[in-house]
Amino acid sequence: MIPSEEVSPALDANDLRQITATTLQHYTASAEAFREGTRDHDVRQNIDALLRHIEGPSPFTILDFGCGPGRDLKALRALGHQPIGLDGCPRFAEMARTESGCEVWQQDFLRLDLPTGRFDGIFANASLFHVPSQELSQVLGKLYAALKPGGVLFSSNPRGHNEEGWNGNRYGSYHDLDAWRRYLNAAGFVELEHYYRPTGLPCEQQPWLASVWRKPGL
Repeated sequence: MIPSEEVSPALDANDLRQITATTLQHYTASAEAFREGTRDHDVRQNIDALLRHIEGPSPFTILDFGCGPGRDLKALRALGHQPIGLDGCPRFAEMARTESGCEVWQQDFLRLDLPTGRFDGIFANASLFHVPSQELSQVLGKLYAALKPGGVLFSSNPRGHNEEGWNGNRYGSYHDLDAWRRYLNAAGFVELEHYYRPTGLPCEQQPWLASVWRKPGL
């Protein structure tokens, strides 16, 4: 259990099912608009942050966690790597397969079934914030196990003051850097770097916290 300044009421199994179902329904209903609205987002800074920390010869096997319609899968494949997508939204999984030509797994974030030691890197761009804070430790544990020794996790999340709840029909958890560090360190990760996005703006105009973490090697 990760200590926090504000302890949210515990979510039971029904709460968690409702969070997953409602959030996924939102993305299913808005899938086409989401694809068009995010197609031209420039996340090269984030992709570069993941790739420069992965050690060993490429191509790298990378899990795009929360791959959405497949924009970043396509980019990673174009760079010569071997990405696999994962998303809970059936429509996104279908879009991502078509867009990228990559293998894509449809899985609930709270019920992950991942191979052990498979990935050189995990790219979690705007996805882990959908995990309720009480479930974050078990999700991070599964991502940690899915990485090879020395593997790298990239995450980018909208930051906040450790509040969580509904934003319309999407559930989100909005961590600050200190809280995020506690979760990742408790899961066994070692911090490599962090930064705020978009670049070149005052901190109060940078709503995204990006961070890169390593699973220690053997």
